[in-house]
Formats: sequence, structure tokens, C-alpha cells
Amino acid sequence: MRIVVVGDVMLDVDLTGEATRLSPDAPVPVVDIVAENRRAGGAGLVALMLAEEGWPVTLVTVLGDDDAGRQLADQLAGVRLVSGPSGAPSPVKTRVRAGSHPVVRFDQGCARAPVPDVTPAMLSAVEDAAVVVVADYGRGLAANPQLRALLARLATDVPIIWDPHPAGPDPVQGVAVVTPNLAEATRAAAAPGAAADVQEPDAGTHAGHLAGLLRERWGSQAVLVTRGGDGAVLVSDDGQAPTHIPAPRVETGDPCGAGDRLAAGLAVHLLAGCGLLEAARLAVHEAADFLAAGGVSSLPKPAARIAAITPGRPERHHVEPSRGDALLLARAVRNRGGTVVATGGCFDLLHAGHVRALAAARAMGDCLVVCLNSDASVRRIKGPDRPIIGEHDRAELLLALACVDAVMVFDEDTPEAVLGRLRPDLWVKGGDYQGTRLPEADLVESWGGRCLTVPYHPARSTTGLATALAKVG
Repeated sequence: MRIVVVGDVMLDVDLTGEATRLSPDAPVPVVDIVAENRRAGGAGLVALMLAEEGWPVTLVTVLGDDDAGRQLADQLAGVRLVSGPSGAPSPVKTRVRAGSHPVVRFDQGCARAPVPDVTPAMLSAVEDAAVVVVADYGRGLAANPQLRALLARLATDVPIIWDPHPAGPDPVQGVAVVTPNLAEATRAAAAPGAAADVQEPDAGTHAGHLAGLLRERWGSQAVLVTRGGDGAVLVSDDGQAPTHIPAPRVETGDPCGAGDRLAAGLAVHLLAGCGLLEAARLAVHEAADFLAAGGVSSLPKPAARIAAITPGRPERHHVEPSRGDALLLARAVRNRGGTVVATGGCFDLLHAGHVRALAAARAMGDCLVVCLNSDASVRRIKGPDRPIIGEHDRAELLLALACVDAVMVFDEDTPEAVLGRLRPDLWVKGGDYQGTRLPEADLVESWGGRCLTVPYHPARSTTGLATALAKVG
């Protein structure tokens, strides 16, 4: 059940530092570089994301015969690589960041490239795919006639996700879903030489209009127009109205890699047998979670990545994926045969009772994810004076505990939606539920999970602490 990623790769260089002063030569910030990170971008980033999660993935691409091309091959260690010569310099994109915020980007070797040849080995690798991601970055591979003919033939039997580029060709007909962002969709929908289509008063309606227009033009089964923090809009060939898919709230200064994360998620969920709408909803949430966990800066270095995907199940206490990214953490733990434990609550004014319950829950498995009510959710449940501590600080305090591996903040009043995304093996709550069936039991048991309780400490409560603090004040 191999996932094949087809497309253009580039070497991404991230220079990160601090900007505390302006240059004396011009009114521009001076960034004191403290870290340099090199990684594969484009189709290479999609393949690395999938490999990190343990999926069998093949990357079909072309590489330049230069130093950057050799660095790319090194960065792709751990991915099955089937490549041919590009006949052009390897593109290098260098981003300078001050903290998490981009300052400037330098592009080298990014001039328009000729359409490269494809080798028999490249075509054979694509033909063996159970699902295909075409990550087109405008470097010509997606325009190769032999490759396009093969993809058009496969589209009737194999799900193909096509991530288009303004400088690239149209997708082949019949692909499962095309995933332009709103700017790409607006540009693609504009007639040659004409201005872009006039936007509807409602941005979501406009995105749905573009998706429907492009689905007909491209002959694809569906188009998913992504809208950044506003989620995405899906239009399929079933004649239904556009479906708006919201995204969780994320605070990030750099959206780099979100589209690649979305394409990877679609491939995984379509391969698992999900319908397109369910796969799209899960992929949109995973892209948001990826950004919330730090985006591309959170990706492991090549040495750490090779160790993570080395065959053979490690000891339970060696399962240590990156903290904070709950969905990737859960997948990594499951891939190693571990048990994912989750619990939930407001955790306003963290106290000893909380810590004891969390430690007990963590002891039941190989990772603990805390599903945390957002500030808006707490206000609806507890009243206008709560929470006392904001959601970001509450999440930070929880992550400071050794027993907590990740936190997922949710806006709903109940955790069913976030549980449906996480699908823990164990859902654990405090013993005040003892003797009654947990409200989430039917949902958790629907995927084979179990609900358990841990000892409750009634003498310790957030309400009691808040009352005591009010008296002191």
C-alpha cells in the first residue's frame, strides 16, 4: 500500500535569528543568525512528512547535478527515492526569520526549467502506487507527456491528489481532488489576459464558486480550495452545494508547509478508505495542528528522522515523538505498537488533584494527550468570570508536566469532535464519574477504544481555589 509522491523538489534553507536593531546603512532590520537548517522542500517535504509518520512512501522526482542536488539527496535519507536528471540547476530558497516571522527570502536557480525526461524506473514506481500525490512546484516534471499519460490512466483506479502551481500545467483529467489555495484558484480561474473573477461579497461563497468553475474546467472529481486560517471549501462532482470546512484557530507567523501537510493528510486518509469529505476535514485540521506545533521548524533533522523510521519496534519508554503535535504524536505511537491515552477538561488553576490524575492517566499508556477547553468553551460552561488563566498559558503549564505529551485545544462544549480526530485507545476521566457511564463512551468504543476513570481527590478543586483566592483578595 505504497504512497507515491511525484513532483519537484528544492533545497530550503532556514536562517533563524533575532532582530533587535536597524542597520546603520538603511532602515532595515539586522538579523543576528543563531541557527541554520537545510531541508528538502516541495515534493520532498510531502514525502518526508509521510515517512516520518511511518508510511511506506516513494518520491519520484528529478535532481540537478550540483551541490544543492547532492544535499537534497542527503536530506531525503529514509525516503525511497526514484529520480532522474533535471537538466537544470537545483532550486535553493533561503528564508531569513526573526524569531518565527519571515523577514526576506532569496531564490537561487529558480528560473524557468525545461520539461525533464522521465526514466522507466520513475514510471514503474508511479504505476505501483496505491495513492499518488502530485506536488507540482512549476519546475516542469508535471508537464512531462509520458508521466501525464500514465497519471491519466491511473486516475480511474487510484486516488490522485494534485497540488497545482501557477507556473505548472493543468491537472490531468479524472484526479480525485485538486488542492489550490485561494490565490492560485483565483489566478487559474481568470481567463487568459483578463482580470481575475470578481469576488462575491462573501469570501467563502467566492471560494466555492471558484472551486466549481475549476472542477468543470479541469475535469477532476473534486476541487478543495484552501483559505488559510478560514479553512477550505470542497466542491465535488456529486452535484451537492460547496462544503465549507472550518479550520481550528492557530497563531503562527509562518504558514510554510501547510499545503504540503494537507496533501499528505489527504493521501493517508484516502488510502485508509475515508470518503473525500471526511479525508478533507481531517487533513485541514492536521495542517492547522502542524502549524500550531511550529510548522517546518518542528520537523526532525535527517539523523533523528532516520532513527525514527528504522525498522524494529523500540522499547515502550523510547517512544518519544515531538511534544505538542498531538495527531502526529498519536500516529507515531501507534506505528510503534503503543497505546494513546487522552483526557480532557478546563484545567483552570492547575492543582495537585489535576497532577495526580494526569500522572495516573499517563501510566496507562505510551503518551498522554490533554484535550483542553478553549477560553470561549470555558466561559459557556463555567460562566463569564472563567477561565482565570487563558488557554495558551493553561496549555503551556500542562506541557511543562512530564506526564503530558501534547495538548489539543477545542472550542466546542464537549470533546466529541476532538476525540473523533484523535481516536485515542483510552479516554480517561476523574473518578467523580465512577459508577456512571462516561458521556463519550459510545464514541470512543466505536473505534475500539475504552473509557476508564482514575482516583478523584474531592478536597482539591479549581472552584475551591478560586473562592479562597477571592477571600484573600
